Amino acid sequence: MATNSHLFGHNTESGILARLIQTRRDELSRDAAAYLLSLQFDDSDISRMNELSELARRGALAGTDAAELDSYIHVSNLLAVMQFKARESLQTPHE
Repeated sequence: MATNSHLFGHNTESGILARLIQTRRDELSRDAAAYLLSLQFDDSDISRMNELSELARRGALAGTDAAELDSYIHVSNLLAVMQFKARESLQTPHE
């Protein structure tokens, strides 16, 4: 998977870590891959993301709410990279 500079070009903690994960060539163990694939947001986080997204759609997102939505987006992108890496690892035969 090529690094997507739009999603991970910023030198935020999540952007740096996402690039680090993408460049690592070693395969994950099956247990590590399964663990990463089990990670998901809980209902309260999903509800909050939906609230913030609705504010953004209405043009009413500002200040700390905007920063919070950015944090959710960065973490979501990082999770997507980790889970992609996990799925990729599970498709590779392990010895």
